[in-house]
Amino acid sequence: MKKPLLIGLLLLTSACMSPSGGQTATPIPEPSPFPTATVPASPTLIPATTTPEPTPTLEPTPTPLPRFFTHEFDSSLAGWVILQAGNEAIPNISTENSTLRLQMDSSYTWLYALYGAQDYADVTIETEFINSALSPAAIGLVCRYSETDGWLEYNVLTDGTYNMLYGRWLDTGIADYLPIIDGASREIKQSGDTQQIAMTCSGTVLQLYINGTLIRSVDVSSHELAGGKVGLTASSFENTPVIAVFNWVTVREP
Repeated sequence: MKKPLLIGLLLLTSACMSPSGGQTATPIPEPSPFPTATVPASPTLIPATTTPEPTPTLEPTPTPLPRFFTHEFDSSLAGWVILQAGNEAIPNISTENSTLRLQMDSSYTWLYALYGAQDYADVTIETEFINSALSPAAIGLVCRYSETDGWLEYNVLTDGTYNMLYGRWLDTGIADYLPIIDGASREIKQSGDTQQIAMTCSGTVLQLYINGTLIRSVDVSSHELAGGKVGLTASSFENTPVIAVFNWVTVREP
């Protein structure tokens, strides 16, 4: 269950989601959901003369952000943006010990960490994580995120189940999340164990992986999403706190 709310650049508020049905959300959008990368200060040229002259300064050159990469969270989160759904409580988000740590102290909170620097049509996104919740909670991946067209979301829950959702904006301030598939898998480890999940979005088929094992191929042709952002998700349900720790994320060609 969830209600979208953006932290920092986008504030989204949505209604709670039921794993078996749709939901509505009431986000409060800001002008743009994705940040512009900060450009480092320009270097200063030293004139080759003993005569004092004005010091020329180079024009700023934007630092390009990579398209395909592995991020071990030992550097800045340039190009990433955090969104929150569920309530207005401020989550505890940090990078420490080369991990991305998302802590939710409020019930029914859904967090998104989206890589806003690039758009992808066909892509594989994979992550290694530890879900420290002893209560129901979820970790997931997002591909083809678009404000106008919607997005695809793959979640793995601590109770041994998984699901795939299609989210889309119905109107200004109103969003709907529709279940595509759900199921259970013995590949899902217990809470507190290190595990990996991956999703390949290629053409009209999504392939879902848990700990290196392909568990499902899903036809998403009916949703007609051409491309968009990729990202990570974590969520709490009725019990808190929930702490999701991501060791790394890889974005690569499928």
